[in-house]
Amino acid sequence: MSILRQTAQIGWTTAVLLFFMVPAVLAQDASSLKKEVDELRSQNIQLQKQLQQQQEMIDQLSRKFSDLLKTNEIQANDVRDLKAASENAPELNEKEKPKGPAFGNVVISGEGAAGFFETGKNGQYPNAAFRVDEARLFVDAPIWEDVYFYGEVDLMQREQAEANIYLGELYLQWENLAKHWDLDQLANLRVGQFYTPFGEEYQNRFAFDNPLISHSLSDLWGLGAGVELYGGYKRLSYVVAVQDGGISTLNEATADKLVVARIGYDPLSWLHLSASGMRTGKLSVSGDGISAEWFGDGFFSSIGSPATSLFQANLAEFDAQGKWKGGYARAAGGYASYDDNDPLGDNHRNIYYYYVEGLQHVTSKLYGAVRWSQIRAKNGYPIVGDTDTFGLPTSDLWRLSLGMGYQFSDHLTLKAEYMFEQGQLSTGGVRNHENMVALEAAFRF
Repeated sequence: MSILRQTAQIGWTTAVLLFFMVPAVLAQDASSLKKEVDELRSQNIQLQKQLQQQQEMIDQLSRKFSDLLKTNEIQANDVRDLKAASENAPELNEKEKPKGPAFGNVVISGEGAAGFFETGKNGQYPNAAFRVDEARLFVDAPIWEDVYFYGEVDLMQREQAEANIYLGELYLQWENLAKHWDLDQLANLRVGQFYTPFGEEYQNRFAFDNPLISHSLSDLWGLGAGVELYGGYKRLSYVVAVQDGGISTLNEATADKLVVARIGYDPLSWLHLSASGMRTGKLSVSGDGISAEWFGDGFFSSIGSPATSLFQANLAEFDAQGKWKGGYARAAGGYASYDDNDPLGDNHRNIYYYYVEGLQHVTSKLYGAVRWSQIRAKNGYPIVGDTDTFGLPTSDLWRLSLGMGYQFSDHLTLKAEYMFEQGQLSTGGVRNHENMVALEAAFRF
């Protein structure tokens, strides 16, 4: 009984203790739980505020990124427009040309060509000649900030009867005249002696740039001292120049000047269009003799009587070029008006000319090229063509050039061509036996 009584007492004591302790413990736990819940609620509120702040930051960054994308898109469009405008204007991207060895800030480079030429009995090379066709040296150097010097020395060119040293281009070029308005390419200036910027063909007539060996019949190009302003904006490009119109590089026989302008437009990334206009100015028969502008494998010259003292030519031309992967097509058509002050008669001539040219790569190195060109002068005009004779009064002359080339590298090309040339004299005779076959290696460094 005593054991049972002791056990009962222990039980009652334990029960009494639990009765008083459990509520206290539970109360303490409830207090701790409430504290933890309050802390969690506070942390949750802080996290919500942080999330809200982060979302606001994300929204701001998103807006800034969107604005940046729009800005970059506009800039990219401007770059594409400027590239399209300058792609066919050598004045805007001459620095992309391969450069030769540098001596300090001076860069020296060169180009040349040599080959074999044979023509019919009335052509320039009836005796199957090996010849150096071109040899040129170039010097390029910075002068001050955006001012550069450029010089060209011609050691040999096809128009020369024999090797000799001639001064080609030599000018100072001041670039980016509008850079303070963030229009770097808008205005650039040249002062010195440079090629007359009429038409587009003169840009590709050097042996290495020309896919064929011959040129078109018109082959308009000239060299003279003067001043030139050129530039581009978006899809437009322009060039305006005033030069001495005579052949002399030392002095001018008359005060009248050669004035030329060309405007280019690139409506599509693969299409380039341009229109050119030029007046040679009044040239002296005794002082100048011939113009500085090359035309029809000769120069503009007087066709008047010995009493003629002045002559001139006005020209207009439209050019177009379309490009695709591995090839292109080019075309140009123009008009030349000749006049003089011959007191014994009216020697006015209307001369029309055009050419169409195409190139297609068969492989990355092998290509084929073709060019058709023609000159028409109703009453006859001295068109030299592929002959050694100057002064043939020609009313119609055409030339078909068929060729192929293999580009070993960016510095060496081997070309072959067969050229057909025939025409009609204004006196009623025919022009024939002027066809040419030629092989040529063109190089640059």
